[in-house]
Amino acid sequence: MKPPVHVAVTGAAGQIAYSLIFRIAAGEMLGKDQPLILHLLDIPEAIDKLAGTVMEVQDCAFPLVREVLPTAEPEAAFAGCRYALLVGARPRGPGMERKDLLEANARIFSAQGKALAAAADPGVKVLVVGNPANTNALIARENAKAKLDPRQFTAMLRLDHNRAIGQLAAKCGAQVSDVEKFVVWGNHSSTQYPDLSHATVKGRPAAGLVEREWYEKTFIPTVQQRGAAIIKARGASSAASAAAAAIDHLHDWALGSDGRWVSMGVASDGGYGIKPGVVFGCPCVCKGGDYQIVRDLPLDAFSRQRLSATDTELREERAAIESLLG
Repeated sequence: MKPPVHVAVTGAAGQIAYSLIFRIAAGEMLGKDQPLILHLLDIPEAIDKLAGTVMEVQDCAFPLVREVLPTAEPEAAFAGCRYALLVGARPRGPGMERKDLLEANARIFSAQGKALAAAADPGVKVLVVGNPANTNALIARENAKAKLDPRQFTAMLRLDHNRAIGQLAAKCGAQVSDVEKFVVWGNHSSTQYPDLSHATVKGRPAAGLVEREWYEKTFIPTVQQRGAAIIKARGASSAASAAAAAIDHLHDWALGSDGRWVSMGVASDGGYGIKPGVVFGCPCVCKGGDYQIVRDLPLDAFSRQRLSATDTELREERAAIESLLG
């Protein structure tokens, strides 16, 4: 058996974490041969509720779980952690403007960024799930930059990616495993751009298998608005699908994507005309515990317009919380 690794989950008493923690404990994220020590963080008011989750993890008798450590202290939660899933975030309340939401989350994620820099393993991989995920990842990384590389912080676009390939596969009468070279660009918001122009289904160009009107008028809006549709249908936000996407994201980042493209929110570096300073959804290939952005893809005028729109939104989000960046 390998030595155990420390894995932190924030918002651990919440709905997404409840779908996530047990799958991590079962070895779905890091493999069936990787023992774990789970660090579960939530606010003091949620610690009693979190105790119930801890009891359930213990009652499952997962062979890989060596210890479960619940806490309300960020530095204790991140102590020695090699993987951190930042799930907990302030939800948007009645009458709350987007700027208010950004500022409320900036305070949470700036504190967590500082705690990660102070306590986590120097090689920690951080996935931000809590919305607005891209800008929360930016806040955390900027507050940790004294000790941690920006590339160690990513935002979850995998939920949008999974939603999109599910829609495309259904339209083409195929399986999701038949879809390759698909990407969701930009922000995890309604400006995101699910891009079919490079995708294939069973090796055939996806753009030639669907109608252009369906692509622009049905596919893109459906993927962009899928979260809202789920809330309307079930009265609660995505939980199981968000947890599955988080598992997929970190599994591939840690263990490799086997050459397949995956959508990840990563530090912009000037590629595709996206200047540094935001966390931007890009096509990536993961290998050896690292990711590489897929480079030099041709972009038509439609794609460039979509990338510009989502980049503009991310720049506006950054401007709203600029004073709280480290």
